[in-house]
Amino acid sequence: MRQMGFSFESFIGIIPHEKEKQKVVCHLKKNDNPTMKDVAREAGVALGTVSKVINGIPVGESYRARVEEAINRLGYRVNSYARGLKTNQTNCVALLMPSLYHPFFAMLTDELTACLMRYGYRSTLMITNSDPEAEEKCLILGHENKVDGVIALTYSPDLRPDDATPMVTIDRHCGDRIPCVSSDNYRGGEMAAEKLAELGCGRLLFMAVASDIPGEVDKRGKGFEAACRRLGTDYEQIILHDADTEAPFYAYLREHIRDGRLDFDGIFCNTDRLACRVRDFLTACGVRIPEDVQLIGYDGIRNYATGRYDCSTIVQPIPQIAETAVKLLLEGRGASSSVNVCLPVEYAPGGTTRE
Repeated sequence: MRQMGFSFESFIGIIPHEKEKQKVVCHLKKNDNPTMKDVAREAGVALGTVSKVINGIPVGESYRARVEEAINRLGYRVNSYARGLKTNQTNCVALLMPSLYHPFFAMLTDELTACLMRYGYRSTLMITNSDPEAEEKCLILGHENKVDGVIALTYSPDLRPDDATPMVTIDRHCGDRIPCVSSDNYRGGEMAAEKLAELGCGRLLFMAVASDIPGEVDKRGKGFEAACRRLGTDYEQIILHDADTEAPFYAYLREHIRDGRLDFDGIFCNTDRLACRVRDFLTACGVRIPEDVQLIGYDGIRNYATGRYDCSTIVQPIPQIAETAVKLLLEGRGASSSVNVCLPVEYAPGGTTRE
């Protein structure tokens, strides 16, 4: 032992006395990740009493006060993940979104997150870039992290959670047993056509960027077409499916500009984002908005700086969509539902129509 530079006796000498060791251990527990047992010891109550207080189960007022005081003194925090492993509930919901680049997706994500927080749930945001394969991978990741449910704005009608994980979709149906929430897209299309006709437009154009996968959003064009036929209003449609560029729109519009005037006096775009781009293109071509052409979009997107609508628009009730989706998910925990909810929309002027 002498060859190691110290004697066995000196090595023994650095081990603290048993009582001192207990103090050290207690000191570490008090300052580093205290447990429920530490709280029970500090409060002088049974471990079961601590568990009841933490889980909101009624106990005597004096016991509750002692436990809460001990929790505050020790800085105890509930380990949600460990608790979830035991209870099979993590109070965390996965949000699957195509992107946050589109203002509607960003606004919806913000409302969903806030709504979940009001109900005591956290959210895990997963961006899929509108890729069905990425959606499947995100769903698997959510399962591995034991989320309590999934709210998805999906581009895959075949997306399916496991049997133990409830899911709610927005704007696209994923089977009879998965609830879907959307705005009244069909009525919104009708309202756009009716408003343009009411404002004196006689030849209308519908423009849309659409997915090849059917969804509730497709009903905007169907409602617009039905209203035009009912009103006896001339109309045309140009729809791009899964397009990487909007160049065909601009080529089409350029072909229909004659002597500085567009062949159409009213345009309905299936999103506000598209409506604003069409407005900017026509303005650059010398066509006046709304004097020469009146324009209506869909979504209800507001300008970040001013708070005003970016264009005249059919407004989606985004807070209500989020609230409905969250309630359906939480109320349906452990069971599937075939509920499909369609929420009302409204028209709002935003400078691209002549009110």
